[in-house]
Amino acid sequence: MAKRRDARGTLRDYKEEYRKFQSSAKQKAERASRNSARRSALRKGLVHKGDNQDVHHTNGVMNNSRTRVLPASVNRGIHEKSRLKGSKRGSRKRKR
Repeated sequence: MAKRRDARGTLRDYKEEYRKFQSSAKQKAERASRNSARRSALRKGLVHKGDNQDVHHTNGVMNNSRTRVLPASVNRGIHEKSRLKGSKRGSRKRKR
């Protein structure tokens, strides 16, 4: 198996991690919900195959009733709240 070192120097098997994560029941349900929203937008004529449009779930909720169509470049550029300035999550400030 191809194990690689992460930023901390720990050996990790990324292939195994992806396999385990994507096969979990929660991830399968979320993927099915995203696919369902895309198919419903296709039926309504809001998106077309290969048009570089994404179905965006507003407020990050996996509820297919609250979706809108955005260009892929815009949708994938939306900042996550955890990455915004002032967020407590993910801060790597050193204690002195």
